[in-house]
Amino acid sequence: MKVAKYLRWLKYLRYLNYINPFRYVSRLDRYLIAKFIGTYIFAIVLIISISIVFDINENLAKFSTNGAPLKAIVFDYYANFVPYFANLFSPLFVFIAVIFFTSNLAGNSEIIAMLAAGVSFKRLLRPYMISAALIAAANFYLGGFVIPKGNQVKMEFESKYKNNKKTVSATNVQLMVAPGVIAYLQQYDAQTQTGYGFSLDKFENKKLVSHMTASVIRYDSISDSRYHWKAQNYKIRTLKGLREEIQSGAVIDTLVQMEPMDLIYSDGQSETLTSSELHRYISKQIDRGSTNVVQYEVEYHKRIATSFASFILTIIGVSLSSRKRKGGMGLYLGIGLALSFSYILLQTISSTFAVNADTPALLAAWIPNILYLFIAYLCYRQAPN
Repeated sequence: MKVAKYLRWLKYLRYLNYINPFRYVSRLDRYLIAKFIGTYIFAIVLIISISIVFDINENLAKFSTNGAPLKAIVFDYYANFVPYFANLFSPLFVFIAVIFFTSNLAGNSEIIAMLAAGVSFKRLLRPYMISAALIAAANFYLGGFVIPKGNQVKMEFESKYKNNKKTVSATNVQLMVAPGVIAYLQQYDAQTQTGYGFSLDKFENKKLVSHMTASVIRYDSISDSRYHWKAQNYKIRTLKGLREEIQSGAVIDTLVQMEPMDLIYSDGQSETLTSSELHRYISKQIDRGSTNVVQYEVEYHKRIATSFASFILTIIGVSLSSRKRKGGMGLYLGIGLALSFSYILLQTISSTFAVNADTPALLAAWIPNILYLFIAYLCYRQAPN
């Protein structure tokens, strides 16, 4: 019995061995992965360092004029500036890394040796794809859940010490907070999260059944529940057929399905929301019938599409630089930079078309990937085998 049980456990362990990811990573794979990731990190450090120098040179006078403390400059601005732009230009860094170290391998005849040893170009792509998967997963997690939190801090710093301007009020705000429920604010102050001239109308079967007014309504930011507001000098009229009930008072706690972020929109606001918050916000705005969600949809889909760009640009980079040529890697590094910048430019153009020309957000976010996937296929067909 013990022998049978032991053999059964061995059988299970043999099955587990098939799903062990390290089983498929050889010494050659580890060598190329280390080269890829190391060059990628080196490219980030080099280019972001140059960007920081130029940014300091451009904004130092503004920081000094507005009295920005050194601690806030370092930890609130640049500590969030670095991951934001590193993630934004990650396709560029991937391309540079692949072109740079693969050209070196080809120049040293290492690619030729690998192919001569029976390693096919398709097999050679495995460590590249593993590295691209690691980078894509990191980009997706950082861009969707970590960097948006830092963007909130960075934007607060910019509005206070750099741009010196921030949208802090709105007038004549009207929105549907729930099916058949319309809220209106004559004026809203974002700094105090207070609205003035508030009214809330509820309709059933296109008939008004309730009308609430309040001179002042203030968002309760310390409440355990969302959508918690306190209305002052309120009056509630409830219509029941030909009868009307009126309730009034000084202060009342009420739940209205709107939040301060629903009342004021500022540039870059979509970049301060995590992917889960973006999804909830988009769903909520669509349910309300709002049309001002395109920029949020583009941001949501772009985060996913940009992660997949690592695979596409890696294939293009390997295909371009894996053949040994006279003259070094200068030409192909230039081609790689041109393709990287054109990808980022196309991504920006397609996003602008989505916002201003009614292009579907999903299509706009994926147009660069679709086009460059075709380019990757052409480059792959021309790669050495």
